[in-house]
Amino acid sequence: MKILLLAALAVLTLAYILVWIPNLKRAWNTRAKGGPANNDPNFPAQIGVGFFTNFVDTLGIGSFATTSSIYKLLNAIPDDLIPGTMNVGHTLPAIVEAFIFIAVISVDFRTMASMIVSATLGAWLGAGTVSCWPTRKIQIGLGVSLCGAALLMLSSQLHMVPIGGNALGLSGTKFWIAVIANFAFGALQQLGVGLFAPCMIAVTMLGMNPRASFPIMMGSCAFLMPFGSYRFIKNRRYSPKAAAGLSVGGVPAVFLAAYLVKSLPLGVVRWLVVFVVLYTALSLLRSAAAGKAIKNTAGAARLSSEGSSA
Repeated sequence: MKILLLAALAVLTLAYILVWIPNLKRAWNTRAKGGPANNDPNFPAQIGVGFFTNFVDTLGIGSFATTSSIYKLLNAIPDDLIPGTMNVGHTLPAIVEAFIFIAVISVDFRTMASMIVSATLGAWLGAGTVSCWPTRKIQIGLGVSLCGAALLMLSSQLHMVPIGGNALGLSGTKFWIAVIANFAFGALQQLGVGLFAPCMIAVTMLGMNPRASFPIMMGSCAFLMPFGSYRFIKNRRYSPKAAAGLSVGGVPAVFLAAYLVKSLPLGVVRWLVVFVVLYTALSLLRSAAAGKAIKNTAGAARLSSEGSSA
């Protein structure tokens, strides 16, 4: 059954590439001819971001929280393009991760396949909504969601959640809880909050072996991200050059982390990620509040001007 799942993923990957590459070429050519420069970040820097974030992603830390934090800290791209850029740019590295971990780690096929399908459906619905949101709404949504992600990471670091059991699959009520939860995680990923941390914590709390969460969460991302990314590509709500850099840097990083790295001080790295994510979340919420204040000031000035004219 794994062979069929991987074959379906291969077909989906090809379809995604056939959709994205022509769009990427058009966007690149438009910029080269003097088109809008607001989506023109430094390409080598984006390759570096893609390498680092997908390296730690393969180790189970996640790429979305780290990428959104870097983008916000460096003001690399506009806030409203962050969710789409991450979804589009991290898709190919996520697919490579899925091929590796689905092939080498044992997990109950029914549990894995069902959670993958539910996450994909959640992503499709979530992307259709988020890709049409205005900047301030995205700032608030991403900021609140990152706060939640940071709290999940913190609870894991402080061992406030069960360490898991030995189960490789779920049944009964636990199975349906996992399926419904992964639907929500897939939808939230379209806001720029990675699925890894909540998915890993959920299956661990339900009694599964933490190792078994890797093919589930990576398979979920590999299938949901092409569907979710299509909405962002279609609505042009992403930075093409930044997304291309994430992919170019991310794919080799996945292979390096999966096959060469045996041990890292991941506890220290996770603590750093928690603090950076919290800072990013507060920064986004502060930007949203500032935007509202500017809007209110402009509105008051307009009313005053209209009153003076009258």
